[in-house]
Amino acid sequence: MARPARSGTIRVREKSEFEQGVLDVRRTARVVAGGRRFSFRATVVVGNRNGKVGLGVGKGADVSSAIEKAVYQAKKNIIVVSLTDERSIAREVNSKFSASRVLLKPAREGRGLIAGGPVRIIADLAGIKNLTSKILGRTVNKLNNAKATMEALKKLK
Repeated sequence: MARPARSGTIRVREKSEFEQGVLDVRRTARVVAGGRRFSFRATVVVGNRNGKVGLGVGKGADVSSAIEKAVYQAKKNIIVVSLTDERSIAREVNSKFSASRVLLKPAREGRGLIAGGPVRIIADLAGIKNLTSKILGRTVNKLNNAKATMEALKKLK
């Protein structure tokens, strides 16, 4: 027997103005009586490539739910970065978060994005085209380096 068509409206998911980049996905474990239970932690950056960027962390039983939660958190933590005419930052700024230290310097037009790791992804999604940066801390923790970068961008106000 054929099913009748459902009446009502069809929900279409609208395209978000933000693009997203996954910085890090980690598997975490908690030990219970029967052994280890695994979950996932995702670190995501969202940005509109026009001065708005946000960082979020989400945890879930599987990778896709962790990323979804991280995107939701990132959209709640959006900051506005003031850009110059040549799509760079206004002045040199450095920042520290935990053991991470980050130095961001403005660059001339056409110089490009000279940055590595989380700094590059955040700057790219923020819409910064000309930037020189250096991660000064010895830590390789992507989450802390990303948070230090966000702190540096907040200082530009």
